[in-house]
Amino acid sequence: MTRHFLRDDSITPAEQNEILSLAAQMKRDRFSHKPLDGPQTVAVIFDKSSTRTRVSFAVGIADLGGSPLIIATASSQLGGKETPADTARVLERQVAAIVWRTYAQAGLEQIADGTTVPVVNALSDDFHPCQLLADLLTIREHKGGTEGRTLTFFGDGQSNMAHSYVLAGAMAGMHVRIASPASYFPRADIVADAVSLARETGGSVTLLSDAREAAAGSDVVITDTWVSMGKEEEKQRRIDDLGGYKITEELMALANDDAIFMHCLPADRGYEVDSAVIDGPQSVIWDEAENRLHAQKALLTWLLEQPPQPMA
Repeated sequence: MTRHFLRDDSITPAEQNEILSLAAQMKRDRFSHKPLDGPQTVAVIFDKSSTRTRVSFAVGIADLGGSPLIIATASSQLGGKETPADTARVLERQVAAIVWRTYAQAGLEQIADGTTVPVVNALSDDFHPCQLLADLLTIREHKGGTEGRTLTFFGDGQSNMAHSYVLAGAMAGMHVRIASPASYFPRADIVADAVSLARETGGSVTLLSDAREAAAGSDVVITDTWVSMGKEEEKQRRIDDLGGYKITEELMALANDDAIFMHCLPADRGYEVDSAVIDGPQSVIWDEAENRLHAQKALLTWLLEQPPQPMA
């Protein structure tokens, strides 16, 4: 059975650590691994517009000795006449892996069920696991590790980023706080999965509605856009609901003195975060953006090197 990376807990805590350590090694020696030498091709499919995901996967696949095949869904049969499973069966005859930035998580699961090559979730409505690998790599670099550190996410707790933070952060042994109105708290089933992981790693998951309480003692302060793609008509309501969770210099001052600020970008400056924070001395967002390259290269290398697993 082929290994896929569809959500943050598609791997174990030990495997997460292995991938992050490989990413750090590959960052130090960028062209040291060539698992796609040939070159082999990786299909990178986009339902949504993209900058960082498109660039980091295209460059990373080339760094690994391969050739990226960028496919816009609108110009393919995927989601139209052809099911995800049928598309996967076509692609697996010609590519080494499939990367998909899409909407519904169910589509990723269908394409993974229908293929024998690794499938990577490059973003879905529910999760953004590749971003979390980059973020955890960044935290390791700036905080010396993840275990025991307190990470606080402010804003839409039902977003794909918040869901990935509770899972991946718990896996990394972090104390994850989600600061949002109660009506925006993460999905209960995802929180339950994260709490189970935290019991294994020594981490924790806490949901808070008080932004100031959530900020106090934080090592890592994080936010994301309040208006994700496909939710533009909700912008004013979200501004009204989430305005109290905006990252300002005053809120940052409540965190630890050496706290870092992170944002997966693109940032809607003046809404979820002030420019003074984005451009301030505690911001590590440009390191975070670069680390998408190294984390995804490590992930692809790790997936391609996994021996086939027996069917359950």
